[in-house]
Amino acid sequence: MERIEALRQEVLKDRTHTEEFFYYFFQKYFQLPDISEEERYAQSFYYAMECLPPHISEGELVVGKCLALPEDKNTEWETELGPKALERKAINGGGQHSHMSIDYSVVLHLGINGLIARIDEYLATCEESKIPFYRCCKRCLEAVLLLSDKYAEAALALSETAAPKRKAELLEIARICKKVPAQAPDTFYEAVQAINFVTYCVSFNPFKLCDQIFMLDHIDRILLPFYEKDRKEGILTKEFAQLLLDCMGIAINTRVCKGVACGYMVGGTDENGKVIDNELTRMGLQVIDDIRLVYPSVGLCYAEGISDETLTLACSLLAKGRTHPAIFGDEVIIKGLKSYGVPHKLAHNYIHSACVEITPVGASNAWVASPYTNMPQLLLDIMDREYASFDDLLSAYFAHLDQRIKKNWEAENLARKTRGEHSMIPLLSCFVNDCLERGLDIEKGGAIYNWIMPSFIGVANVVDALYAIKTLVFEEKKLTISEYKNIVDHNFEGNEALRQYILNRIDKYGNDIDEIDNYVSLITKHLVAECEKYQCLFSNGQLIPSLFCWENHERFGRATTATPDGRPAGFPLGDGSGPCQGREMNGPTASILSSTKWDHSRFIGGVAVNLKFSKQALGANSVETIKNLVKTYIARGGFEVQINVIDNETLRKAQQNPDEYKDLLVRIGGYSDYFVRIPQPMQEEVILRTSHHV
Repeated sequence: MERIEALRQEVLKDRTHTEEFFYYFFQKYFQLPDISEEERYAQSFYYAMECLPPHISEGELVVGKCLALPEDKNTEWETELGPKALERKAINGGGQHSHMSIDYSVVLHLGINGLIARIDEYLATCEESKIPFYRCCKRCLEAVLLLSDKYAEAALALSETAAPKRKAELLEIARICKKVPAQAPDTFYEAVQAINFVTYCVSFNPFKLCDQIFMLDHIDRILLPFYEKDRKEGILTKEFAQLLLDCMGIAINTRVCKGVACGYMVGGTDENGKVIDNELTRMGLQVIDDIRLVYPSVGLCYAEGISDETLTLACSLLAKGRTHPAIFGDEVIIKGLKSYGVPHKLAHNYIHSACVEITPVGASNAWVASPYTNMPQLLLDIMDREYASFDDLLSAYFAHLDQRIKKNWEAENLARKTRGEHSMIPLLSCFVNDCLERGLDIEKGGAIYNWIMPSFIGVANVVDALYAIKTLVFEEKKLTISEYKNIVDHNFEGNEALRQYILNRIDKYGNDIDEIDNYVSLITKHLVAECEKYQCLFSNGQLIPSLFCWENHERFGRATTATPDGRPAGFPLGDGSGPCQGREMNGPTASILSSTKWDHSRFIGGVAVNLKFSKQALGANSVETIKNLVKTYIARGGFEVQINVIDNETLRKAQQNPDEYKDLLVRIGGYSDYFVRIPQPMQEEVILRTSHHV
């Protein structure tokens, strides 16, 4: 469709811009006298929304985005306001941000006017200390309404010179922006615009100065009543509804920078165990094929009883090389959430908070991947002495790992304490339970769940390395620990025969060999038990582990010497919780069997298993084969699997002619990215991943 292609090309050639809002916010913020921080924030936020110009591109139907600053203001931002804003950010402390889905029921069934009325009720009865918080929240909500009105006025102005068809579209945009998000929507179009616009507005966090990642919940649940009503009344066609979803998907790309993950989920089960599988489920998947952009990052929650139509569509998209959807195991995720105290109803209402990190919808302030831990480096650290037995070495490794977990927990807790003292996100707090009920900003512990979710990278490398050490040092006695450490420190220089022996003659994780696969269970059980010892700041502040890497497997790998598993210095670590790149020798089924021999449910912080298939080898039955592999993975308790279908020849051509492949997507460590954008070492890592033939 011409409209979608034009909007798609606009996204591909441009980047997201947030400086426009930040410029106006801090222009006011640094001018204000010595008043309370809440009042200072409220005035600055309102001023920024008052100054922020509305932008509506030709053909857009779902509106709300920022463009680049004008040159005169950009100079001031870079030389004066920006540096001061960064100083303010430093005061706030570190830690994560966003990575959640807000409570869209407030947007869809109450509207901002209703939310303001609720805040007025709190103001009438609250203790005096909470009044500044509520007043600040109210003013920020009023700023959202102001900006929505400006979009309505801009659409009206554009309609005056537009061609008849576009004129009608602009008049409808104006009408909708006047109504929502101030009021609860009545139609599907109004609902789509409302959730998009509120998400656009909560994405402005001036105390973090970066793009925010807010997922759009399960669209086949929250939008279904509007869709069904409009279809029944004959005021909405399926084709136009699909167009609106496509436009909403494109809008995500205008507010979120490339190289992360942002989208929505479909499928799964409700609190009564009923499978969610409807027209919007499949339309949400169809967006992937229609717009062919890095976002939305779509997660299909696979549950027993999902229709063959939906699963076939999902696997067909993957067979085309679309990289989405990622397939999530609904049952194992619900089990995991319950194990951490999430009640049954909310356990069915979860979201992948960016890549694969699972959090309860509308109730979370989870710091995902906080921090990442380089597991192979910890093994290298303890190879500084000899050990009487392999068990002694293993004990030393776990002791060192435990120290790192405790140290990281202390650092994250301190960062959260600092944020609680110096930062605030009042607008976001309006849409996260139970911030308003408690009269507490989300930064001060207002959310129901305040998890910290460290991620442990390179477990597969550690498993292969431990097994190699066990074999070469303690069984075959070919090396001492110090000799082994000296060899890896020198990147196997002069010992390439040994490296090839390690790679090709010693068993590896991912080939359905129990003896080595069992080490993954040993390590993961230890991680769960150790994290359980710690409570983090604020209520429900549990420490919950994860095993995904985003792109840090490349960053850590770049800084890590060679490792005992035969990996050379500088090469990326394992790209998830599955086998290391290029080490799956017995096919995809064996890889899946190995990857599901340990309990995924306790790793709610995220598990990512990558599979790569050769595009050249795809035949008439390939979709069915992929479907069967997915079913096997989920039936064995798999958390998440992501599939790349592409050939190495195409990837090599993209390396040589990046301008011709600017929209080529590949799946990385829990997220998708444009292949030509990622660093060259990561490109090589993607190419090296074992390519299965189906």
